[in-house]
Amino acid sequence: MSAYGTVTRTWTATFPLSSTIWTTSANPQKHITIHHLRLDSAPPELVKFLSTVFAEEVADGRTYPQEGFFDLQAFENYFLAEDLLVGILTSDSLLQRDFRGSTPSNVMETTVSIDEARNGRTWEECVIGCYYVKPNYPGRSSHICNAGFLVPPIRRKGGFGSILAKSYLHYAPKLGYRASVFNLVYVNNDASMRLWERLGFTKVGRIPQAGRLRRKDGKGEEYVDAFVVYKSFIDEEQEPNAV
Repeated sequence: MSAYGTVTRTWTATFPLSSTIWTTSANPQKHITIHHLRLDSAPPELVKFLSTVFAEEVADGRTYPQEGFFDLQAFENYFLAEDLLVGILTSDSLLQRDFRGSTPSNVMETTVSIDEARNGRTWEECVIGCYYVKPNYPGRSSHICNAGFLVPPIRRKGGFGSILAKSYLHYAPKLGYRASVFNLVYVNNDASMRLWERLGFTKVGRIPQAGRLRRKDGKGEEYVDAFVVYKSFIDEEQEPNAV
């Protein structure tokens, strides 16, 4: 729910969008496949795993505004209200038919399914992160989307957050959105803000004392400002480069 109640898009979007392959500049041998899911197509054990990761993030109290107990149903209502994109660390051997003997430098489509990409591993072993995409406003403004990103702690500082962000610029316009807005990028989240600015997002506002967050040292809480961040998808002529 939001200040507008339940917000849904006012048009029908293609489902599923094609899965894609991404690579990191730091390690060209590591490839990530991104898969488009919705609640009725997401493997239940995957949803359960992601809900656990999100509950831990909420309990940490430094990035999302939610607080308190966050159960599976609440996670589904929040993260799977519309579209979910999930990144899987995928074996090169599964992608050879897509590579045709070369390593991709830009996004490539693949027919590898999320179950094939998983390749018998646990979700903990292969998921590098995920994000939801849904309208930020209702009705006549539902063409502006919002997204929320989640990277398991063991996958952080590996460049995977950048891959998810780049893939967002690929998928959100294909879902029919014309722009994106992030309502609360807390000013203490320097890495996130630097990433979005590199990808062409602009700070369009600053909300004083927008979040009551836990201090990094664990000693109590503090009120923190937040940026409102925006990017138009109109006239985006090129695919985002791999990271």
